[in-house]
Amino acid sequence: MITVTHRRYVPYSHAHYAGNLVDGAYSLGLFGDVATEVCIQLDGDEGLFASYSDVQFKAPVQAGDVLEITGNVVHMGNRSRRIYFESKVVCRGTSGSAAQVLDEPIVAVTAVGTVVVPAHS
Repeated sequence: MITVTHRRYVPYSHAHYAGNLVDGAYSLGLFGDVATEVCIQLDGDEGLFASYSDVQFKAPVQAGDVLEITGNVVHMGNRSRRIYFESKVVCRGTSGSAAQVLDEPIVAVTAVGTVVVPAHS
């Protein structure tokens, strides 16, 4: 159907916990950005996020990471679109300003969400 991918650097200002950990809601917000682009591409409208049916926090996200956020449309109804989301760590800060590209991305968060768009006239 359609896949949308965004990449985002996680700034240190978003770290809330020891070890520069970032809360899980950070990835959920990025899923919303991806869903907005999905709706724009498919329907010419930003749409509205209606619900999550599954959210899995699989690995920590840290300040200094680069995340790759992907949304794959898995079902299209008349006004709803169900999207499978995945947030992967593709780069990780190591110390100071040093960072590395990971050989194998780390899946940090997955979710299934539903968005709705206005009816076509």
